[in-house]
Amino acid sequence: MQQLDFIILGGGASGLQLAYRLSNHIAFENASILILESNKQKGNDRTWCYWETGEGEWDDLLHSQWKKVQFKSIDVDKTIDLGSASYKMLRSKPYYERLHQSLAKNKSIQIEYAQCTGFVDEVTHVTVSTDERTYRCSTLFNSIFDWSVLRKQNRYPVLQQHFLGWYIKTPVPKFDVQTAVFMDFTVPQHQETRFMYVLPYTQTEALIEYTLFSKELLDKSEYQDAIRNYLHDKNITDYKLIEVEQGSIPMCSYPYWENNSKNVHFIGTAGGWTKASTGFTFKNINRKTIALVNHIAAKKPLSRFAKKNRFWWYDLLFLDILAKYNHKGSILFSGMFRNNRSKRIFRFLDEQSHFLQELMIMRSFPTLLFVKQFFRRLFGAHH
Repeated sequence: MQQLDFIILGGGASGLQLAYRLSNHIAFENASILILESNKQKGNDRTWCYWETGEGEWDDLLHSQWKKVQFKSIDVDKTIDLGSASYKMLRSKPYYERLHQSLAKNKSIQIEYAQCTGFVDEVTHVTVSTDERTYRCSTLFNSIFDWSVLRKQNRYPVLQQHFLGWYIKTPVPKFDVQTAVFMDFTVPQHQETRFMYVLPYTQTEALIEYTLFSKELLDKSEYQDAIRNYLHDKNITDYKLIEVEQGSIPMCSYPYWENNSKNVHFIGTAGGWTKASTGFTFKNINRKTIALVNHIAAKKPLSRFAKKNRFWWYDLLFLDILAKYNHKGSILFSGMFRNNRSKRIFRFLDEQSHFLQELMIMRSFPTLLFVKQFFRRLFGAHH
């Protein structure tokens, strides 16, 4: 049985980046690492977006970036100049290729394309099985998200950020390449939280994504009709559909890290690295992989790595309200964008704000709703 220092389950954004960070840290340059990934042909299976000030680590891989973002609802239409920051779009294929190339140079890192069938935490080590082999490692990092973890609990409401996106090309210029449409709530809400997300990367090409924050998925035709109607309203009827992306991201404040042990650590979405209230993940992966590798190098126990902070509480209250009053999503986001400076909003959404800024944001929301929900949580009446 092969003995390794680290096994990483899943070769997606967080799994590959963690291996990359480990291999580039002096403490782990000779560590034996195995990545188990079930899908050899991942390609452009994800699109990640994030805002960042100045130059960033992945800038040469970006599909596009914008200096302005627009927020729209029935009563708010705000175009925000991001100043020294940009809203950045990264497609997964070049990212995967970059990290695979880097990892291939390190002889102590191997990638096996196999399905993990299970693992056993045996106190001194972890035994990991695939269809064909069994491995043993000192530490297992698991990025495989399991919906059943959320479905079998009822302490935290579970919403999904689910979406269908069309990459389209028009024969004549139709798009403003300077501005990404961050949220357009002018689409019919149907008693839910629904918006359109538009990322134009040339004057004739854009990603048009219909997104919902709600409990249940729709039939595929509903997403398609919504995009078609939106384009029609924008006088875009002549276009070619280049590519389709569809997905669902969990929105839940469940404390995933409580499933960690001394030897098994959950990472990525499976570790709670997705921001529960927005679904943003990539920037967190950047921060957390660096912090996690430094944490292990300092020989600190893995059980001390993750902890609740005030942003966890903000997200929890927000999702409690969104789950209970899903038709109010547009009102909540409109209040935030109407009443706050853009820098404050994006610092808050990025969890880089300070408490005074957060109080200003809180003032934008219906106070009674949040106070009621806070006391519900405090006294346990949240079922």
